[in-house]
Amino acid sequence: MLFGDNDRYSYVRPQLIETICQLRFPTILSIGSTDPVQFQEAIRADFPRYAARQEQQNPKVVNGKLEQVPPITNYNFISTDGRWKVNMTKDFIALSTLAYTRWEDFAQKLDKVLALFIQIYQPAFFERIGLRYVNAFSRKALGLQESLWDDLINAPFIGILSEPDVDEKAASKSALDVEMSLGDKRHMKLHAGPGLLNSNGKQDPEPRFILDGDFSVVDKSIPADRIAGDLSALHDYAVRLFNAAVSQELKDAMGPTPIG
Repeated sequence: MLFGDNDRYSYVRPQLIETICQLRFPTILSIGSTDPVQFQEAIRADFPRYAARQEQQNPKVVNGKLEQVPPITNYNFISTDGRWKVNMTKDFIALSTLAYTRWEDFAQKLDKVLALFIQIYQPAFFERIGLRYVNAFSRKALGLQESLWDDLINAPFIGILSEPDVDEKAASKSALDVEMSLGDKRHMKLHAGPGLLNSNGKQDPEPRFILDGDFSVVDKSIPADRIAGDLSALHDYAVRLFNAAVSQELKDAMGPTPIG
């Protein structure tokens, strides 16, 4: 089963390491040509730390010739504790967090940032709405060192590791990567499988099970008043995917409390 029920829980020991919402819009040249002073002032109370970096773009072919593309400026507005961040370029705005608790809290912060962005820059419309949840399950943190991934992650997300004649330690790589349409211009990119995380430039030696779901709506012209409904639908897919992937044993180890 790829999608389960839409029951929601908060967890004492959550394994969600990052949540990202990105909205793409037709290029606004004023973003990047001057510093975003007005936008910074509007959100500075919540995101007082500021940084900007130049990002090199991939070259493109023009009239049969490969041409370099000028770098774009990515503006970063970061909360005091460093756990919330707004990214903005001439093509997108994104909100990300390392401290996700529940959808309503995340959506409230996003709504505030997005309303100020629309007021200041007045995008004509949006072209893509993306919502991504990255989970990294640690058996050590959950006291499940003696459990196999097959005990904790349901099929089809576990792949060949669910087969009784496959030794988990012998499989140096086993991952599921899917791109599929969900209908109604909605899409999903999914990565699921054991992997190693990098933290502060160092690789954590403990293999974790990565469940990375990226859900999106792609359309030629998405009006601002449609964003909340589209995001709610994407969030519902994310909840149902998580519930289908995680076994009851793993869910119990995280310490669930139902969200009404």
